[in-house]
Amino acid sequence: MPAVQIDLYSDTITKPTPGMRKAMAEAEVGNEQAHEDPSVNRLVEMVADMMGHEAAVFVPSGTMCNAIAYRVYCRQGDEVLLDKTAHPIHAEAGGPAALSGCMLNMIDGDDGIFTGEQLEAAIRPYKRNRPRAKLVSVEQTSNFGGGSVWPMEKLKEVRGVAKKHGLGMHMDGARLMNAAVSAGVKPSAFASICDSAWVDLSKGLGCPVGAVLCGSADFVEEAWRWKHQFGGAMRQAGIIAAAGVYALEHHVDRLADDHENARVLARGLAQIPGIVLSPAEVATNMVFFEVAETGLTPQAFYERLLAKGVRMGLGDGKRIRAVTHLDVDRAGIDRAIAAVREVVNEAAA
Repeated sequence: MPAVQIDLYSDTITKPTPGMRKAMAEAEVGNEQAHEDPSVNRLVEMVADMMGHEAAVFVPSGTMCNAIAYRVYCRQGDEVLLDKTAHPIHAEAGGPAALSGCMLNMIDGDDGIFTGEQLEAAIRPYKRNRPRAKLVSVEQTSNFGGGSVWPMEKLKEVRGVAKKHGLGMHMDGARLMNAAVSAGVKPSAFASICDSAWVDLSKGLGCPVGAVLCGSADFVEEAWRWKHQFGGAMRQAGIIAAAGVYALEHHVDRLADDHENARVLARGLAQIPGIVLSPAEVATNMVFFEVAETGLTPQAFYERLLAKGVRMGLGDGKRIRAVTHLDVDRAGIDRAIAAVREVVNEAAA
């Protein structure tokens, strides 16, 4: 692969900062499984408080958070309702089916966000031979929705329908901190609307690993059981938990810089003939765009751009995805725009 100079492939590629590495090296540690690791305990208490929930549990990944939550709420054959673009459908290796035996009922939302009315229409009336709806799952921000932010009023509307039908409500908080910074609210403003929610530490917050799942004390106690069964139990996990503590103390407010860089990138791309933003508005740190009008396929565009030292992602296969993060500054954004322009001009010639 050509040397990558500007990497906008994903915010998951961020590297720990020197300050974060120092915090990890100096972390107090203990037996995480026995709740004896001071750094883990501090992290889960911080996150539970930030999210407006009773308790929390530290796990290796956001995908495991979803897997655990689905297993707590559902039994084999039960149904989870979620948007058609949702991460558990497209990027968790069939985990809901393999680990919980869940049916996934897809709702045709707009940029990853559906309405209470759409949820109401998707809930099947009870019949003995039908799957039982047990859970509504929402993704904040919506990845394949273009980094879109679920508005608080829409979450409350969906919550009302879920409660009416006795369904749990879970928030996939992969980029919840981006949503909170974008909306100018505390994370709890979104997360407390749901019965359970998690926040990823390894994306925009820049940690090397980890996510924290929150809910009631009873929910978290049950979550621990499935964490063990799914292989997520750890030992002296304070070394990585310390990275999460550092990130929450130093890297949340700076997400606004990523959002501004994404807007700069989008404005620059929009001025290049043949590049079509999709969606047109950039809400957080993701920019999706189509290249069909340049005469290139997404794969060909990706390869030509990579040859110039700029890496983006193939998104859903039809669109290119660029994700801003703490390892790419404004100068890097300018270079990325220039490289895209070169690729398009060369294709036209």
